[in-house]
Amino acid sequence: MRELNATLHAQADNTNQTSWEIVNPKGSHAIAVGLDAPIEVTVRGSTGYYCGGMNQQATVNVIGSAGPGVAENMMSGKVVIEGDASQYAGATGQGGLLVIKGNASSRCGISMKGINIVVGGNIGHMAAFMGQSGNLVVCGDAGDALGDSCYEARFFVRGTVKSLGADCEKKEMRPEHIEILTELLAEAGMDAKPEEFTRYGSARNLYNFDVDNSGAY
Repeated sequence: MRELNATLHAQADNTNQTSWEIVNPKGSHAIAVGLDAPIEVTVRGSTGYYCGGMNQQATVNVIGSAGPGVAENMMSGKVVIEGDASQYAGATGQGGLLVIKGNASSRCGISMKGINIVVGGNIGHMAAFMGQSGNLVVCGDAGDALGDSCYEARFFVRGTVKSLGADCEKKEMRPEHIEILTELLAEAGMDAKPEEFTRYGSARNLYNFDVDNSGAY
């Protein structure tokens, strides 16, 4: 695995080896982490934790499912999971696009800082906890405590939300949000209409400490 990742790291911006294929990964951890070149890596099989973590510029396709922390701290580029993703997918991501065509487990997008995440199925509890910026799009349902203690991240859910987290509320869907959602759904290849989604975001009551809100922190 070290040799594989070192080889991928060695690709310069002007490389002509732009297409890579990893066959039968056997659920290995940390596949294609820390990439920083405009290459495309296709993983044929399911992966362990942190696949595509810290990605910059590259496109990583997983023809299978992904373990915990897929695309963690992603900076740019694109990571596509054909199956399901385990917990904290896209955690602390600062840019780029993460597409999960199946379902995502708990804490999807936790502490997101600019990443865009599109999930074709459902997500678990505590999604986007402390989400600071970026967009989380859920074509299915969301679990408990969506957007708990969030800042300015935006959440679009087509299905039902089991419960909203502290300081997260339903928001008006304005034309600029329809535009954002239209672009993200198209880029992710999702067949869903933006008008079917509900937007959620911060109520901005917990930005500053207030003793009257102490029970909510």
